[in-house]
Amino acid sequence: MSKAPQGRHPKSVRKAVVLAAGYGTRLLPATKAQPKEALPLVDKPIIQYTVEEAAASGLTQVIIVTAAGKRAIEDHFDRSLELEQALLAKGEHARLEEVRRISDLADIVYVRQKEQRGIGDAVLTARGVIGDEPFVLFFPDDVILGDVPAARQLIDIYDAQGGPVLAVEEVPAKEVESYGIVDGEAIGEGLYRVRALVEKPKPAEAPSSLAIVGRYVLTPDIFDVLTETTPGKGGEIQITDGLSLLLARRAMFAYRFQGKRFDTGRPLGLLKASIEVALARPDVGPALRGYLRALDLSE
Repeated sequence: MSKAPQGRHPKSVRKAVVLAAGYGTRLLPATKAQPKEALPLVDKPIIQYTVEEAAASGLTQVIIVTAAGKRAIEDHFDRSLELEQALLAKGEHARLEEVRRISDLADIVYVRQKEQRGIGDAVLTARGVIGDEPFVLFFPDDVILGDVPAARQLIDIYDAQGGPVLAVEEVPAKEVESYGIVDGEAIGEGLYRVRALVEKPKPAEAPSSLAIVGRYVLTPDIFDVLTETTPGKGGEIQITDGLSLLLARRAMFAYRFQGKRFDTGRPLGLLKASIEVALARPDVGPALRGYLRALDLSE
């Protein structure tokens, strides 16, 4: 991995922005009255995995972008003194410790996206809290499991290179038109200098199969370019369009992270993630493994 030029000392990454303002239409009707980010992945809401990853990556402040109908997210990370007292009275000390831990994961700030005007607009709502600092942008739908948190991997690349870093993974050719795709020059193991970004290309027109997924380390100049980004379909400001403008002004990198990603914003992805997370747990894994082996999977 190449190092940042001598004399360049990028600011430390301490903040995270978590996007949780979407409708979650792919998971209707479950998300009609409940935020998709609050749906359970085994016994924790999806968004808790994101906040835990942020904390494990050394980030101390988490800005969650919400919208109307998302109060359950705030309640989850707040303390519940009544619940704590009930658990204490029952002597359920392990559960009590766990619910207290949730509220102590990070300094959590909430900002509202008042209209659904795209991911770029959602990022802009956090500008007043981020200020002039780099930050990690999280899409909580993408749950990434690995020995080293994906966000930490990207932060390490940012510390070495001094520029924005996009998480990428190889996807099948038939799936490239569902993603933003990176045209990059390999400069290290899993590391690319970005030459261009192409939003949802046809397979025959895609410059690679490196798809951008839900982790980004961004520098604060992203806010200026997002204010200059022309809204696209439906009047939405797309993050990929903003990144393309930023790429014209500074070096940008892509990193093929180590870990396994699940798209929990889709029913099948949520089911796959639930099974794999549960299988890895000593309390439920053995029983689930036995149950799955006993299933009749013949058609």
